[in-house]
Amino acid sequence: MSLRINDIAPDFTAETTDGPISFHDWIGDGWAIMFSHPKDFTPVCTTELGAAAGMAEEFAKRNCKLIGISVDTVEDHQKWKSDISAVTGNAVSYPMIADTDLKVAKLYDMLPAEVEGVSAGRTAADNQTVRTVFFVGPDKRIKMYMAYPMTTGRNFPELLRILDSMQLTLAHKVATPADWQPGDDVIITPAVSDEDATAKFGAFDKKLPYLRVTKQPA
Repeated sequence: MSLRINDIAPDFTAETTDGPISFHDWIGDGWAIMFSHPKDFTPVCTTELGAAAGMAEEFAKRNCKLIGISVDTVEDHQKWKSDISAVTGNAVSYPMIADTDLKVAKLYDMLPAEVEGVSAGRTAADNQTVRTVFFVGPDKRIKMYMAYPMTTGRNFPELLRILDSMQLTLAHKVATPADWQPGDDVIITPAVSDEDATAKFGAFDKKLPYLRVTKQPA
């Protein structure tokens, strides 16, 4: 199964460091970011989990839960959390999924469905495609996904910026331009007429017939 933006995020049950969860129920009525890892005790992933922990409050302010997933056991996850805290200074308080049967990795198209066996005996290189970030909205649909190679650490400030953009653009009929940062001007979507744009946003700058820029809505 190939997943795309606006597809329903596949639901699943799994064991985590916080106990068993049903993914859709765990998300509730907010947002979630699920980021996957090919193996516990790997160097880049250690820094990423710590970086996410350090920004957990910022995601929480935006009603977005964090959840990590790796193919190893809950017991290994708990041991790994000590390393993460020691290296990064940030304690992992969000749950980490133990995908020992590779079920979630296959369900989210991070590993081929025909892969056999369980996580035991597999290396990080075997699981190198389990390196994807998924944003899931309150409607349980995939809003964004991004895959990273094992040697490139994820940029969590950028993921927070993406979340800000998605929440803003879903709340208002706007889009965000290249390199947008919160507070910058935004683009009025083509679906909004000039008349409606004036009524909704007030003044705007019509740079091109199809490119109209206005102040970010509050």
